Amino acid sequence: MFKGHLLSVLLLMMFCQTGLAKAWLIESQEDVSAVFRSAQNLDSITIKQGHYHGPWHITKTLTLNAEPGAVLDGKGLSHALQISADNVEINNLSIVNWGDDIGQLHSGVFVHKTAKNVSLNALSLKGAAFGIWVDASPNITIKNCKIEGDLSIRSQDRGNGIHLFNVSHALVEKNEVWHSRDGIYIDTSNNNQLISNYLHDLRYGVHYMYSHHNQLSKNITERTRTGYALMQSHHLDVQNNSSINDFNYGILMNYITYSDISHNQVSHVRQGRNPNTNMAVGDTIAGADGKAVFVYNSVFNTLSFNQFSTSDLAIHLTGGSTDNKIFANAFVGNRNQVKYVSNRAQEWSFEGQGNYWSDYLGWDVNDDGLGDSQYAPNNAIDQLLWKYPSARLLFNSPGILLLRWVENQFPVFKKPGITDSFPMMAQPINLKNNVCRSVKKVAIHGS
Repeated sequence: MFKGHLLSVLLLMMFCQTGLAKAWLIESQEDVSAVFRSAQNLDSITIKQGHYHGPWHITKTLTLNAEPGAVLDGKGLSHALQISADNVEINNLSIVNWGDDIGQLHSGVFVHKTAKNVSLNALSLKGAAFGIWVDASPNITIKNCKIEGDLSIRSQDRGNGIHLFNVSHALVEKNEVWHSRDGIYIDTSNNNQLISNYLHDLRYGVHYMYSHHNQLSKNITERTRTGYALMQSHHLDVQNNSSINDFNYGILMNYITYSDISHNQVSHVRQGRNPNTNMAVGDTIAGADGKAVFVYNSVFNTLSFNQFSTSDLAIHLTGGSTDNKIFANAFVGNRNQVKYVSNRAQEWSFEGQGNYWSDYLGWDVNDDGLGDSQYAPNNAIDQLLWKYPSARLLFNSPGILLLRWVENQFPVFKKPGITDSFPMMAQPINLKNNVCRSVKKVAIHGS
């Protein structure tokens, strides 16, 4: 009897709470102030097609549903839309013309630290400064948004498309960002997920700084100056991402530790070019090649089952980048495979599993899938040519070929470098025919 009465009371409370929530309609500019003033927590607001002036500031727990053609114009004043309440949800709204002062963090959407559990879905933003700035707000979701910067402004004077500062447990999924400074910038933010985003025509596609225990998967960068800039962070899970036609660097690892970089595809990384002059950026700077992956002062990481292909340079290690596990990767058709200048030898295999090298010329007599001789992609002659680039004019000369033969026949002349003792005769099966366009389809269309 008592249980039945308690159930009735609970159902009545739920009914009453549902009944308290109201649905509001904004059809004209005159409705905006009145509706935001009158709406209460848990109410929903539908925004009809039209052009509305901002800025707007949401201070209550509301759901905003914009119909196609509903546009919020920030009128060039600070943030177009601010959110400072918990559990706010914004759907399908177009936002344009917010402030352009990146020093004041002007943003299309600015989420304050007083807000949590905010959900931004299918927004369309176009403006000069930051697209979405999240300021220490936990548990935010940003999905299916399209964010475009202003190409008429210098790259360094634009804001980032999505900027997370001191954020935890964010989900950033299936967004497209282009023509901003960086696509997604993550600063001092832990335990976040970036999944299936398409980031193109930017400075950096994804930029990590001092952020730990983050997941980065199924994203695509294209035509950025660096696809994935991973800096000053540890315990990153970077898997199944693609870098296509990026300039300078596909993946940049700077002071990265205890991270897993696996099952990624980096292809066609070239030296950057000035779009106005078509001249290579940094022609006079040593080491300005397009690097599929650049590893600087990064230790205790695993790089496995990646494909680095058709780039100027597949991988460059420097600055004390040791004690990393590098195995089961495919280095295919790169102009140069490895750059490593150090007095410490490195073995690039793990538990009898080496890497696939498209320029490996050894044999597999016992047919075990591994080359019978080790692969040394960065011997003393290679290091000499890296130190003195002008000597590359003699790359295939009889003298250089003789020095290579002497080094190979008489190990006493060998200088410490990279050795793969178990080179693979074929690419790992899960890397074959893994084309980037199928990943792009998933990232943008979710199918």
